[in-house]
Amino acid sequence: MLTGDGPMFLTEEDHKDFRVLTVMTNADDDERIVHVPIPAQAGYVSELSNPVFVQELPSFTLPDYKYKVGTHRSFDVAGDSMEPTLFEGDKVVCSFLEPTLWETGLKDNYVYVVITRADVVVKRLFNRIREDRCVELGSDNSFYDTYRIPINEVREVWYVRAKISPFLPSPQNLKNHLQSEIKELSQTIGQQSKLIEELQQTLKHLVNGQTKH
Repeated sequence: MLTGDGPMFLTEEDHKDFRVLTVMTNADDDERIVHVPIPAQAGYVSELSNPVFVQELPSFTLPDYKYKVGTHRSFDVAGDSMEPTLFEGDKVVCSFLEPTLWETGLKDNYVYVVITRADVVVKRLFNRIREDRCVELGSDNSFYDTYRIPINEVREVWYVRAKISPFLPSPQNLKNHLQSEIKELSQTIGQQSKLIEELQQTLKHLVNGQTKH
């Protein structure tokens, strides 16, 4: 009501699916970021309204001020559907988007964690709520098809703000390693080419010798 975004009142459908969001706080009453690992994601779908389940999940804080405002949650990334943007083992840190703001607040082509009645998915979202009462979910890996989910099947939506990835070799070191392998491969090919040339010369001499006899 203060910003003018979203409807002024909840509809009957909104009331029917309305749920209280459980949050974790520290001694200073600051919210902590609850983490949902892959083994807990199946339970998360069925235990959304159970505060005990959420309170037993690991939680942490981040120093950036933007994570001090609003409710945030992190999720493990499973599978390869969002490669090369996200890889299995990455963690995404997300901010909660109120259901009353989904129609106007969900932005096309942004990455969200979508909690449905059956699954937790990390996808690139396209908002089709106004015209078709659904959201369209796409993958960055072209092997996977885009699909639609009716909005009444969606229970929570979290906007992906950051990712936490396992440490990998630095690009410079990786580049040097690849250059070294390419150099060795070129030397091997050069040696093989020289051997083939010498073999051809030997065969040529043998053929010429047999022709003279």
